[in-house]
Amino acid sequence: QVQLVESGGGLVQPGGSLRLSCAASGRIFSIYGMAWYRQAPGKQRELVATIASGGSTNYADSVKGRFTISRDNAKNTVYLQMNSLKPEDTAVYYCNAQLKINGAGPTYYYWGQGTQVTVSS
Repeated sequence: QVQLVESGGGLVQPGGSLRLSCAASGRIFSIYGMAWYRQAPGKQRELVATIASGGSTNYADSVKGRFTISRDNAKNTVYLQMNSLKPEDTAVYYCNAQLKINGAGPTYYYWGQGTQVTVSS
């Protein structure tokens, strides 16, 4: 089974920074797109940032200029560098990976369990 494990969440003051990591492990043939989502209390889960296998990135308008998504394909890991954090960034952050278990099969989408990010003074 494939596992995605997030780390790096915590409590930070407004204006501070955090770096989230998400490592994929298990029987993986190839990883394609990777992404970060977040879900605040009482709100729907929203897409924060995506990164394709070729390195192309997309960001939600609310985080553009502040967050940077990156990946290390050798480590099957995706990162989210979060700068200039605001209280409204408070949420559980989830990573997602699009991958193939074998070359002949379809792509599957896997989720991590999430990591809490709290931005508060």
